[in-house]
Amino acid sequence: MAIKYEPLVTESLAKQISETLRQAIVAGDLKVDERLPTEPELAARFGVSRPTIREALKRLAAQNLIRSRRGPTGGTFVNKPDSQEARENLINMTSLLTSMGEFNLTDVAEARQELELTCLRLACEHREESHLNTMLEELSVQKQIDLVDQDFCASDVRFHRAIVDASGNSMMQFMMTSVIEAVQPIVNLIVFPFWDKQKTIDQHVRLYDAISKQDCDRACNVFCEQMADLKDRYARAQALRDQK
Repeated sequence: MAIKYEPLVTESLAKQISETLRQAIVAGDLKVDERLPTEPELAARFGVSRPTIREALKRLAAQNLIRSRRGPTGGTFVNKPDSQEARENLINMTSLLTSMGEFNLTDVAEARQELELTCLRLACEHREESHLNTMLEELSVQKQIDLVDQDFCASDVRFHRAIVDASGNSMMQFMMTSVIEAVQPIVNLIVFPFWDKQKTIDQHVRLYDAISKQDCDRACNVFCEQMADLKDRYARAQALRDQK
């Protein structure tokens, strides 16, 4: 049997070293605020040059996993990733992929429905007055007669962000960042030509009422109704995009 010979691609030493150190950080072998060995020490341990170690450390710094400090007590230390920075990175990357057509609108709708239904159930149980007040404030914004389309879309995002926040679940809040704050604004603008604003406002009013009364079944029914309308708009917008 004939063998097809393909060129072998070897990962750079810097990439392999940075991955080894990253795994040590993730596993907890290297603790937060722990000082890493110096460049000469790392070079000796890995059997590579100092420039290779420098490149590996640059990779880790780009992931915000390490930080450098100068002075007598300086060095390179394990960093604790900032959740807000991670959230912003997630928003930026998801927004970019969505705008480039990496996700079709049907998949976006399905993902949002399943995730937000979970948040909605939790919100009915854990919502506080501050969350309800935020929803009411956004309803007041949406009812403004002279509200431009872009501001209506932004208010829609904030209304649903309040539902997610009301869930009281920090992991769900982080996961929904990519849907509520990254994907939803882009998709809202895409489907807006097919949007019935008054119907959306009515649905938001009923959502608010159900959440405030902790009526989970009614809240979920209203949201599923809203998502059915949204999926219809998605389908029409996707068809229009496919024609271009």
